[in-house]
Amino acid sequence: MTSQHEEMYQKSWQERQDFAERMQPIIGQLYRNFGVEVSVYGRPLVNASAIDIIKAHKYVGTHEETKLRLRESFPFVEALSNMDLRPASIDVGKLAYRYLFLGEANDLTIEQYLEKELSPLKEQDAPEPKDVVLYGFGRIGRILARLLIERTGPMANLRLRAIVIRPGKDGDLEKRASLLRRDSIHGAFNGSISVDEDQGAIRANGAYIKVIYAKSPSEIDYTQYGINDALVVDNTGIWSDEDGLGQHLQSTGVGKVLLTAPGKGDIKNIVYGVNQDMILDDDKIVSAASCTTNAITPVLKALNDKFGIKNGHVETVHSYTNDQNLIDNYHKSERRGRSAPLNMVITSTGAAKAVAKALPELKGLLTGNAIRVPTPNVSMAIMNLNLKTGTSRDELNDYLRGVSLESPLREQVDYTASTEIVSTDLVGSRFAGVVDSQATIVEDDRAVLYVWYDNEFGYSCQVVKVMHKMAGVTFQNLPKA
Repeated sequence: MTSQHEEMYQKSWQERQDFAERMQPIIGQLYRNFGVEVSVYGRPLVNASAIDIIKAHKYVGTHEETKLRLRESFPFVEALSNMDLRPASIDVGKLAYRYLFLGEANDLTIEQYLEKELSPLKEQDAPEPKDVVLYGFGRIGRILARLLIERTGPMANLRLRAIVIRPGKDGDLEKRASLLRRDSIHGAFNGSISVDEDQGAIRANGAYIKVIYAKSPSEIDYTQYGINDALVVDNTGIWSDEDGLGQHLQSTGVGKVLLTAPGKGDIKNIVYGVNQDMILDDDKIVSAASCTTNAITPVLKALNDKFGIKNGHVETVHSYTNDQNLIDNYHKSERRGRSAPLNMVITSTGAAKAVAKALPELKGLLTGNAIRVPTPNVSMAIMNLNLKTGTSRDELNDYLRGVSLESPLREQVDYTASTEIVSTDLVGSRFAGVVDSQATIVEDDRAVLYVWYDNEFGYSCQVVKVMHKMAGVTFQNLPKA
């Protein structure tokens, strides 16, 4: 016989599941019909399971004094479904919390409150969709494909039309599809994938993706496949300067090029959230910088804005990459020839210096180094900083917690207060970096911060944001901070 307490808990859990399951189709329809991405305190709910929706609501309690229950947020989700909306990112958790607990109702009904808070959308026209081509289909290419495919639909602003790879042998198409279908780190693809051998294409959740085999960009006429003015995302790592990447612009049907690595020369290195406004309409080639630069720059900007940074050192503890050897063998770079799964390998990183390309006020103030470690994904940046203004551990952590919730950097900077978190817990994080507040060390004007980042998935989410900017697709993030 169960106790009254157990029965109450079971009833509460069943209620949460019921509301989460009722939310799911509404959230899906909001995205497909209006291009609206619903979240709860930054946790995306598009394509989320019922359990993920429940966990997103539980997360609110780690930042606020009062819990946000699903029965309290559901009326806001339901009200959104009856509104005329434009593509946007709408945090229904923050809207509900402000209305219910922060006194923002002002005698307004939920519908009236939402009309007021979402009024900026009425001034926004729905953007034209942009054709996207992934040139290269390695780790980043396949994750980008997953991110683009999960947003497939009539309101999708970035439409994955093709991937370009080197000529392969018989069975290559099925192998490429299989690598997209299954991933040892990020798990199974959320949906259905099949191959159209006759047309040389992969079908995935409604996306029809042409697979183009080519040895160089000059061989391709994208218009033959109905692709025009495309944004080509180069994931190969072969070229990093204007001469090399400019080859894509010689291909018929290409409008712009985005590099998923640091760019050389005068190529703009963009860390979304920090310097995306540098992207101009007439920019043809742009770099999304590196995973580490994306992880540390938003946090460094936040700290410099508040406390000022005199100087510092950034040490990256980075998962090994495909560039290293599985077993000891020749490698052109120092130390990287030694077995990646068996060794910690000291190597160089340009991330600290690259910060200055996105944040010029820190030029010459940071040094950096890296240690490759025997883990396949999720890395950490340890930032040892001398600040211009003294502070305390609590003040600094509280500030960064606020940055993660209410600042323009809230899509880049996440925050955890867990005392048990380890690297595998961050696999799949959509943030550029996650501040580990329990590891923060502060002594007057000296601070040491630990920032986790999924160097594959979190970085790819940043790349997609840069893609939107290059395509002229801007999403309002509501409610305003």
